[in-house]
Amino acid sequence: MRYTKQITQILSLFSVLLMITAVSVRRDGKWLGHPLRQQADTAAVNSPLRTEQDGTQIINTTSLGKDITGFGGTVPLEISVRDGVITEVRALHNQETPDFFARASTLLDKWRGKTLGQAASMKVDAVSGATFSSRAIIGNMQRGIAFAQRSAVKDHWYSQLDLSVKTIAGLIVALMAAILPLFVRNKVYRIIQQVLNVAVLGFWCGSFINYTTLISLTSNGLRPLATPVATVLLILAFVYPLFGRKTYYCTQVCPFGSIQELAFRCIPFKVKIGAKWVKRLDIFRQFLWAALMVCLWTGAWYGWIDLEPFSAFVFESASVGAIVIAVVFLALSTVIMRPYCRFVCPTGTILKISQTEK
Repeated sequence: MRYTKQITQILSLFSVLLMITAVSVRRDGKWLGHPLRQQADTAAVNSPLRTEQDGTQIINTTSLGKDITGFGGTVPLEISVRDGVITEVRALHNQETPDFFARASTLLDKWRGKTLGQAASMKVDAVSGATFSSRAIIGNMQRGIAFAQRSAVKDHWYSQLDLSVKTIAGLIVALMAAILPLFVRNKVYRIIQQVLNVAVLGFWCGSFINYTTLISLTSNGLRPLATPVATVLLILAFVYPLFGRKTYYCTQVCPFGSIQELAFRCIPFKVKIGAKWVKRLDIFRQFLWAALMVCLWTGAWYGWIDLEPFSAFVFESASVGAIVIAVVFLALSTVIMRPYCRFVCPTGTILKISQTEK
């Protein structure tokens, strides 16, 4: 019986992976970084260099930076070079969240007017609130400049390591959440961990599991060295349940779940929801998830994934809709325990499906 449950749970996880893969192929046309359909402009993709009539060289980083991903996928650029000077940098089509990318794209002007030598030696910092998109832009610029200089791009495995203070802090908090709750059953510790989840994972690092993350990783592949915090969160969300720790990520780690539970402690007045209404709201959650998945599979509405309230932690770049939804459910959570988690969350729903035993 025990092995039957484990096999069923593995099959459930596999079914969820297939669901997300279908969305990735439908939207991005690739799986784990491998193209699965003919690109619309094969020549542009396969040729990283073209020369205009005035002698300007246009470097396309689509193929040069195919392994460099931002928050939603690859971030190809066109870099115009004339007489050894960068005259323009233009972003090509990508799947980054528009508000995030608009903030990160302010970096594009930093290389304009620089010689290739100056550009190659520049140290450019990521834009606060759009770290992943910024790093993708910087990485593509480095690849493009190296190509323009005809220098080989030699990426050692350790060059992918992200050892920033922010990443190290996020990794520590994620590992605390992964280990300590297994042994510590203490109310004070739980509050401390939730505060850290919110402050460090949420507001500082912008690290959480949502549909944007799942689709991006399925389309482009996981890079554990470059994104160690995301790697740990994925293990907590999908691997821990295989060993009996169901809903571990949602109850112990998720920044938005943590902030709802903290808000619930703020005022003594509570709203009691009857068992019948709890059941009805749970059915509503399941129907909502099914409808939203149909929108993704058919391509009718990809934009709803940008409305999940998790992105509100990165409030400088979050959409107005995501912030409004986050604020509304945060207010509700002062009188109702985790209302978004229990009655709405599409990400939580697909995580639950991946953990089904029967």
